[in-house]
Amino acid sequence: MIKALLLLFKFAKFGPLLKSAGFMLLSVGAYALFFGWQYAVGFVLLLLVHEMGHYIAARRLGMNVGLPTFIPFIGAWIELKDQPLTVRQEAEIAFAGPFAGTVAAAVVLALAQWQQSTLLLALAYAGFFINLFNLVPITPFDGGRIVAILSPKVWFVGVPLLVGAFMLTPSPMFLMILLLVAPTIYVALRAAWRGEVPEHNPRYYEAPLEDRVRYGAYYLMLVAFLGYMTFRVHQNVEALRNL
Repeated sequence: MIKALLLLFKFAKFGPLLKSAGFMLLSVGAYALFFGWQYAVGFVLLLLVHEMGHYIAARRLGMNVGLPTFIPFIGAWIELKDQPLTVRQEAEIAFAGPFAGTVAAAVVLALAQWQQSTLLLALAYAGFFINLFNLVPITPFDGGRIVAILSPKVWFVGVPLLVGAFMLTPSPMFLMILLLVAPTIYVALRAAWRGEVPEHNPRYYEAPLEDRVRYGAYYLMLVAFLGYMTFRVHQNVEALRNL
């Protein structure tokens, strides 16, 4: 009996890892039904790199954070069991995801050009686009969590951008994502309008000018780079389709 309990305890330690891996495999299977298993594996790995950027940044700040959770056609996220103490910490964690994802997409693009691979080119485009979309300046997207260091009121700029993105790329999946995040967006905009701050730190949104300028610049440079790369790689993908 004691041996059985010890064995159960040993495997319980791997529970979060097995859960995360299980959801990854579920996502791969779901995407494979529509896009093939090779694209599905590459796409989920790109999502994993993005989320591990968040995970590593949070761990570096000494925060308790769960491994990534994957939901097919919705995306992935990490669970912050400890809330950021300041908006600067939130910006650091939020920026790490799209930055890591952008590096991963750039590596895939380089491999695509080296191997002359249409599959890798399509994956590179998906990587650039997803990370660009994630930088929409409204919470709960990464962009909203980054620009909060400037002011939560910047989130109001994200509303027309989000609507415009949907008008340009209307799809049932996009609509489903918008419906899922709509309550969070509403609560966040209401709090920003009223000037509310997190209860655990009344000075949460206070940050040195140096940090505001740094993360504002990081954000703009990453948006510009991703916008350019998304456009260029999309052109290449369309050119291959027309051959």
